[in-house]
Amino acid sequence: MKKILANDGIAEDGKRMLEQAGFEVSTSKIPQEHLKDHINEYDVLIVRSATKVNRDVMENSKRMQLVVRAGVGVDNIDIAYAKEKEIEVANTPQSSSLSVAELVFSHLFSMSRFLHLSNRQMPQNGKEKFNELKKKYSDGVELRGKTLGVIGFGRIGQETAKIAVGLGMKIMAHDPFMTQAKLRFDHLPFTPTPTLEIKMHPFEEVIANADFISLHVPFKEGMAPMVNDDTFAKMKNGAGIVNCARGGVIDEEALIRALDSGKIAFAGLDVFESEPKVREALLNHDKISVSPHIGASTREGQDRISLEVAQVIIDKVKNN
Repeated sequence: MKKILANDGIAEDGKRMLEQAGFEVSTSKIPQEHLKDHINEYDVLIVRSATKVNRDVMENSKRMQLVVRAGVGVDNIDIAYAKEKEIEVANTPQSSSLSVAELVFSHLFSMSRFLHLSNRQMPQNGKEKFNELKKKYSDGVELRGKTLGVIGFGRIGQETAKIAVGLGMKIMAHDPFMTQAKLRFDHLPFTPTPTLEIKMHPFEEVIANADFISLHVPFKEGMAPMVNDDTFAKMKNGAGIVNCARGGVIDEEALIRALDSGKIAFAGLDVFESEPKVREALLNHDKISVSPHIGASTREGQDRISLEVAQVIIDKVKNN
């Protein structure tokens, strides 16, 4: 019987599907520092972002056939060494897109109406300082009519753009791997399915014209941040930025400088450079809405991911 380690967990539907297909599935969490000592017990490893599948882990495995990233990015997996070891690597690019896109707008709505601050202040001061807080947080902005810059226009970027279009926002997109994309609004009850062509723009054109920017790009250790002091200087005064992609895409020190100077109005961060040890300056900043790397973590998203993971494993291991 083939053995699978879901080291960062797997939803019950996916686990059941794998067990019905004849796999033995373990969801016991093995700490990173001990993973190399146990990896040879398994044929398949399922990870999310917490587990690092590096050379140190894989070099001790003689039976590993497949590593599956339950999500989109595979930057926590040493792809080159996996290839050298003849270990196949796969991901699940379809299932989490909507969950991440909705979190982008959770941050945008929260910041544009100061909900991230009023939710802190109301429980403490709402009774005595209601009118003061009302005045303080009455300078919000609407999203309709604003321009959303989407950096990285893969599945998640496109889902984010579709929500924006539904809200009446304008889209400017940048992706170095395409010149245009067609959004399909499959969720709408119309025949034929409505579509919208989105043309790609140069990166600097997007950041200079967008009212809000949403990042959907990969990041690997050793890369320079895509968004730095120079990037912020070229952005619109008072723009907002959301990062639900990867920690490290934004230079966090540069972000704090841009917020403190007033150049940038606010930021929404779901990911951080040094997770799980997040900078205090980010956690306590009045212009930052924070969440603990939960972009794909909805019940629906995790169910979809688990089923996609299970199907990938069945296709690549059981059926071959």
